Amino acid sequence: MTVEVVKVEEETQKVDGVAATKEEPKTVTKCSSYKEESNFLSDLKDFERKALNEFKAKLEEAILGKSLLNKEEETIKKNEKAAAGGVVEKEKEAEKPVDEEAEQEEDKNPKEQIAQEVEKEAEKEEEKNEAEGEEKCVEVDKDIALWGVPLLPSKGAEGIDVILLKFLRAREFKVNDALEMLKNTLQWRKGNNIDSILDEDLEVDLSSAAYMNGVDREGHPVCYNIYGVFESDELYQKTFGTEEKRGQFLRWRLRLMEQGIQKLDFKPGGISSLLQINDLKNAPVLAKKELRVATKQAVDLLQNNYPEFVARNIIINAPFWYYALNALISPFLTQRTKSKFVVARPAKVTEILLKYIPAEELPVQYGGFKRENDFEFSKEGGAVSEITLKAGSTETIEIQAPEIGTTITWDLTVLGWEVSYKEEFVPTDEGSYTIIVQKGKKMGSHEGPIRNTFKNNEAGKLVLTIDNASSKKKRVLYRYKTKNFSS
Repeated sequence: MTVEVVKVEEETQKVDGVAATKEEPKTVTKCSSYKEESNFLSDLKDFERKALNEFKAKLEEAILGKSLLNKEEETIKKNEKAAAGGVVEKEKEAEKPVDEEAEQEEDKNPKEQIAQEVEKEAEKEEEKNEAEGEEKCVEVDKDIALWGVPLLPSKGAEGIDVILLKFLRAREFKVNDALEMLKNTLQWRKGNNIDSILDEDLEVDLSSAAYMNGVDREGHPVCYNIYGVFESDELYQKTFGTEEKRGQFLRWRLRLMEQGIQKLDFKPGGISSLLQINDLKNAPVLAKKELRVATKQAVDLLQNNYPEFVARNIIINAPFWYYALNALISPFLTQRTKSKFVVARPAKVTEILLKYIPAEELPVQYGGFKRENDFEFSKEGGAVSEITLKAGSTETIEIQAPEIGTTITWDLTVLGWEVSYKEEFVPTDEGSYTIIVQKGKKMGSHEGPIRNTFKNNEAGKLVLTIDNASSKKKRVLYRYKTKNFSS
């Protein structure tokens, strides 16, 4: 069995105005993450640039021609029916003999003539109001925007190319299909008051079921969807018990999406999509019809109206039935959407998530170091280090504490665990005794990240020892912070 020691360099820094030591790790391993397709015109292929220019030309024409926001189908049918009825009446009037019309005019009494004149004046006024309304509609169309980006191409809004490329990519750069999708999205948003959804009080709190938390390695905001919470019959009935409640759930989920979009940047080169994490641990999807139906409705709404807003869709803790459900939903997903899916079985959750999300941004329940209301570590300090623990080897991490009164706080996790672990403080003075901070014990795969704190009463070093007796290599991630409040 070999023993490898990871030593660290000392560097003086100020912590809360007091000198402290900061040790930089020797080994740092970086993982790759999904990168969004470029939104810079210079990076587009010729056919993509041509499609974008054509899309913008047709969009400009649609906005100025008042056809981007079509009228409701019932209104269109009503107008068509009215127009058809008018033609029939005119034909009947043309068939009437002149003498008959004259007789009818003679038969009218003064009261009837006055009533008809008043009715004609009212019709003229109504036509005038409709014409004025259409003129106002033109002005509204010219100012129309989507997610804060003006859509009239001639206005030259900085984010318009990014928005339009989302619709083009969702429709394989078929311009007419992309324009139709944009029209449908705008009509859906208008009909469902989506632009005001952030200000609504939905009287439902499902923050345990889905929430935004942190960013991935590329800066994408991360959205966690936790299906296991619906194992609770009380929460399930409160969410899906009636059709009205199911509607509230869908609207709440759409609001969460809009909240996530507020964190995006639609400028070329900006982060313009989210990372989705779907946790299926203890999820009762197959056993609960209402949840299954609501999930499909949510998928349909998000895919049809939020194109290319997901950088990656990671499924974690996938049970056996997930594959059956995936076969059910898969036909409704585009090839581009399906290509972004990543599936992680329970034993691989932390390993997979760390490929996309840095440990300091990954919640502690998933094997990362991020804790709620954690004031110990800030973004400026406590960088995460990584070492490889070879099969049948032992490694130690040494944190120097040369000053008395130094407080050391550290986080540590081992991917796969199944190792032995202990913590000791070794004084510099050889006549002093080693202090056991955490006695050695076996750490299984069920263990979460370790956090501990130690304050020294004499100069020395903290030694963390990890023993890997297994035949597989392990990855160790850790970070620490030192503070010294002595004068």
